[in-house]
Amino acid sequence: MPAGADTAPALMFQARFERRWGHLVCPPVRALAWLLDSPNLLDAAAPYWTGRIASLGPVGAATASWLAALDADPAPLDAALGGKVYSRLGLYAEKLMAFYFAQHGQLVEHGLQVRVAHKGGKDTVGEFDFLLQAPAGLRHIEFATKFYLIDSAVDTTDFDLLVGPNLGDTLGRKMRKIFDQQLALAQHPAAQAVLPQPVTSAQALVKGWLYYPPGRDPVVPGLTPDHCRGRWYTLGDMAGQASAPDQPDERFVVMPRLQWLAPLKVPAARGPDDALPPTPPALSRAELAALLAQKFAADQSPVMVAAVREEGGWLLEEARAFIVPDDWPVRAALRRGLGEPRA
Repeated sequence: MPAGADTAPALMFQARFERRWGHLVCPPVRALAWLLDSPNLLDAAAPYWTGRIASLGPVGAATASWLAALDADPAPLDAALGGKVYSRLGLYAEKLMAFYFAQHGQLVEHGLQVRVAHKGGKDTVGEFDFLLQAPAGLRHIEFATKFYLIDSAVDTTDFDLLVGPNLGDTLGRKMRKIFDQQLALAQHPAAQAVLPQPVTSAQALVKGWLYYPPGRDPVVPGLTPDHCRGRWYTLGDMAGQASAPDQPDERFVVMPRLQWLAPLKVPAARGPDDALPPTPPALSRAELAALLAQKFAADQSPVMVAAVREEGGWLLEEARAFIVPDDWPVRAALRRGLGEPRA
């Protein structure tokens, strides 16, 4: 993350989150607070989404108190997560939301599969992420937590220019799949055999962060104006800055995948009895550039990095960025040239 980067929009969200949720220190509880209180990624009122975007609404005092109690004693949440080490961030986020819906008496079904029988067995047609109790039946919620890099230097209405870090996904492709397939699942004849009540509404709940190119803020209609955001830089950007003198208080942390949701907050120093999960150490720019060069030599997956400050014995995220291999923009351009299959 180059020195002097324009991170004011990101700083605004991180600072706002810390003001409201700074008392939460348990990573899963902080992640759940972010899922409940962060801006939706997509603007529910934008015409692109035809009224099919869900919103959780503001977090009230009762839920805030519930989160504080859960942070003091996270045993119920730990039990719901099952002590499992999650490799898929999306599944982890889904489990957190399932816990919230269940604890608040809304959850009817989570991960309900619809299958069609044939001679060789059964094929899965689809799966309902969440079926929630509604006054007249069931509310179907398809849930996604996404991290997209904006592969454009100019304003765009092409949602396929919002690209997953590994180039295997785009916002356009994801929303086509949600709208054309997943939200229509209740209409499939096989769904009637497994649905406990009729589905009266179906919407997508999409949370996430968008990462903007260096020094540019292209406008993408259809996004919530105050969505969570960061930057993306190539390793060359980072290496070029690493040759400059380090700033005295400048430190960076490579973020563990399961801590990508909420702004990072980790102890500045760890004691032998610290119950919090381990986090990579804070690094200077030069140390970070060297680490990433070594990492990209073996693995081309982009890396999420937080710029942190120390306060009250904690390292607090001020801004975040994806650092990508130097050929990532070329590979992204090739993907654009070849085009994405329409899901």
